[in-house]
Amino acid sequence: MEQLYNGFVASLSFTNFFACFIGVLIGTIIGVLPGLGPTATLTLMLPFTLKYAPETGLIMMAGCWFGAQYGGSTTSILVNIPGESASVVTCIDGYQMAKKGRAGAALAVVAAGSFIAGTMGIVGLQFFAPLLGNWALSMGPPEYLGFLVLAFLILTALSGDSPVKGFLMLGIGLWMSMVGLSAMDSVPRFTFGSRNLMMGIDFLPLAVGLFGVTEVLVTAAEKYVPPVLEKIRFRDLYPNREEIRRSVAPALRGSVLGFFVGLLPGPCAVISTFLSYAVEKKISKTPEKFGTGMIEGVVAPESANNSAVMGAMIPLLTLGIPFSPSAAVMMAALEMHNVDVGPLLFQNYSQIFWTFIAAMYIGNFMLLVLNLPLVGFFARIATIRPFLLMPFISIICLLGVYSVRNSFFDVWVMIAAGAVGVFFRKYGHPVAPLIIGLVLGPMVENNIRKTLMMFRGDFLLIFDRPLALVFFGLALVLVLFKLGYPYVFRSPGMLPKGDGDSME
Repeated sequence: MEQLYNGFVASLSFTNFFACFIGVLIGTIIGVLPGLGPTATLTLMLPFTLKYAPETGLIMMAGCWFGAQYGGSTTSILVNIPGESASVVTCIDGYQMAKKGRAGAALAVVAAGSFIAGTMGIVGLQFFAPLLGNWALSMGPPEYLGFLVLAFLILTALSGDSPVKGFLMLGIGLWMSMVGLSAMDSVPRFTFGSRNLMMGIDFLPLAVGLFGVTEVLVTAAEKYVPPVLEKIRFRDLYPNREEIRRSVAPALRGSVLGFFVGLLPGPCAVISTFLSYAVEKKISKTPEKFGTGMIEGVVAPESANNSAVMGAMIPLLTLGIPFSPSAAVMMAALEMHNVDVGPLLFQNYSQIFWTFIAAMYIGNFMLLVLNLPLVGFFARIATIRPFLLMPFISIICLLGVYSVRNSFFDVWVMIAAGAVGVFFRKYGHPVAPLIIGLVLGPMVENNIRKTLMMFRGDFLLIFDRPLALVFFGLALVLVLFKLGYPYVFRSPGMLPKGDGDSME
């Protein structure tokens, strides 16, 4: 509690408080724009946060993350356009409430539910992260390697419709992480004689290209359809007693469910919203009314969405392993500020951690106070024509990437990544495994080499490491279940006719 108090003292300084306000404001503005979700928001803001101290930069990034997560719900309710993928479920009942004249009530309960969920998630992060960090100190290279393999398998299984495409994108990310000088013996790899590639492919231009430039190009190619904006007045923001009564339990259930889903690899925010909506529909006495403007179908997914963000921070901070693209961008921000995430974070950078926790409390409250009065302003941002907005976003991408290393090579990498990103989106290749593979590639390589050195090339010694054996065993079970279920878990007599011979 003393460390948390010191964190509040540091967060309430003028510089940090203003950085939190700017982060929440910009995050909400970008979050309401269709397609530009939390990952794109964090990626666009990352170059500008590097100009400040680590605490200030991370506080601004946290505010952006919070604001972008909330911003998507505004357009989902008022315009029926999800600002990001995690707000798709909110459109189902949120827009129906707006058509009935209850848009204000929907926005109010979403703001309150997001505040409750964010606060509960921060409390969970505050208490569980240091405990898990202490436990992680007992893990060695074999345990980390096993955990990474298991996390990669879960991530690729949950990313997109095709696990094969997920594995392909993960492999591309891991390969790109090896470009440049080897960390252990300084041998150049995949540089093709280029001096620019000797330093490797930087994370920032690649991420900005895949999320920012790709969105600009895709939007430019689409036909613009003006959205219909449901009007909202400030005096209509108050829900009635019945709506408040029906919102309390779903908000709490969504908060708990979202927090634990956030601990899993994959698109945790999206998964938590669908699970939360399904749970509320399952336990409701009137499930047939879902989709007609049920307030439970609005507040529960949004609460789960915000709580999942806090859950995703635990493996990021304690193990140094991001489970989502947004967490990967946060990890890149920490590393660019020379802050090493992992078990030693709480010993070597305790002041930064507790300032970060306190700033999230402040940012969560600031989000509630800021968004209700300005909800009409934020909603109108979504109606700005793309030909006015996208050039401005393009300039931000160019300036941000060039300002970090003053390198035109990074600008070309960003443009090339944007063009390739259009191809990935058109043919359904998930970008999340590529980004996470790029960030975790060096960790995977180092742990493979250290594990082989510990075992002296004899990988059978893994049986002397029970925890690592559990991780590898779970990974093997997942592979058999996902790829070989019809043939491994069924006898030949149980297979449909012809499958035993053709194996198709």
